[in-house]
Amino acid sequence: MPAPSLILQTLLRPLARAVTYTRWLHLVIGAIVPLAGGLVYPGLSDPGPLDWLIAAVLPVPLVAAVALIPSARRAEGLQARLMLFPGKHARVRGGTAADDAAGGISASPSASWTDRGRTALWMVFRMEAGLVAWLLSIWLLQCALVLSGVSVEEPVLGSLTPLAGARALAPLPVLALLALVVAAGRLDRRVARLLLGPSVKERMAALEDRTERLLERNRIARELHDSLGHALTLAVVQAGAARAAGDPEFTDRALATIEETGRAALEDLERVLLLLRETGRRPAGASPGLDEAARLLDSARSSGARVEAEITGTLEDLPGPVSREAYRMLQEALTNALRHAGPVPVDVRVTADDTRLRLLVANPLPEGRPPAVPGSGSGLRGIRERAALLGGQATSGVKDGTWSVDVTLPLR
Repeated sequence: MPAPSLILQTLLRPLARAVTYTRWLHLVIGAIVPLAGGLVYPGLSDPGPLDWLIAAVLPVPLVAAVALIPSARRAEGLQARLMLFPGKHARVRGGTAADDAAGGISASPSASWTDRGRTALWMVFRMEAGLVAWLLSIWLLQCALVLSGVSVEEPVLGSLTPLAGARALAPLPVLALLALVVAAGRLDRRVARLLLGPSVKERMAALEDRTERLLERNRIARELHDSLGHALTLAVVQAGAARAAGDPEFTDRALATIEETGRAALEDLERVLLLLRETGRRPAGASPGLDEAARLLDSARSSGARVEAEITGTLEDLPGPVSREAYRMLQEALTNALRHAGPVPVDVRVTADDTRLRLLVANPLPEGRPPAVPGSGSGLRGIRERAALLGGQATSGVKDGTWSVDVTLPLR
């Protein structure tokens, strides 16, 4: 069994939290409307149970009408976030997901009649529960005063004369009041999550936004992989070839190619970093398109590979997204050929017509080297993902000793 000290600590811990009292205050603020209405009718001088009932019921239509205003939901949501959940204003450490206001309470205007209905239920609940909490709080305080020997002329809930003189019981109403403060605040929080929580439409919008962010992160990761991977692979191949050749003229050409490729990679890196920082600045340059494929082919040739290219169709007329993604696919396919096969003959075929774009990159496998597993590697996975996002398809594999990457993208 838990130790008595642990039980006592568990019971007293809520009383040391500032948010406990802001929740109670948030609830009793709702009593202002029925109390103000009750002063007009039926009047609150020596009120009885029926008077309190009338004061609680009469403002309901007016409160429900106010809830139909779209901004009413936003105002109630902001109040609930501020007063019902731990934050910088509360002495709470290590808050959990259940205490995350932004995750449980919406602060958006009503976008549907369902939102308006839930807001109306919330505002009526807050008014009625606030009136009950206020009455019980005042009554319990009056009970404590009467038990302590202090005379109370107008008790809110009936005569307290039978309690007079029992001084030993005076702490009980105070303890009951503290328990009421804790329980009422927790109830207020739970109902707020139920009635002011995000609607289905808002949840779908949040899910779509999160999906878009994840897709953007994946796209940026592919950009970095393809661009920097191509530049580093080309630099390694060029440096190795220059050292093996021992020819100053070839070395100069290799260094020039490494310099050009490095500059292009730095531009791509700067553009991607701008996206990651979310500074709102426009990237310095647009992503390269397939109409700049000659640069990729020249870089591959300068590394010692024999590249045969056949381009059919007008690449300048390709849709922007297709042209940019196809450039990255060609870049990754050439990088794979240089990285895994070395300076072997590479056959590139690009065919564009009115309906589709086909990209085929093939190279023979070096003798004695085991073939790669079809579809393995993050680069090939990135090619397939790029093709799928554009509604196309990409395949890769070995056939008759030749490795090929075949991509088909629709243009409509």
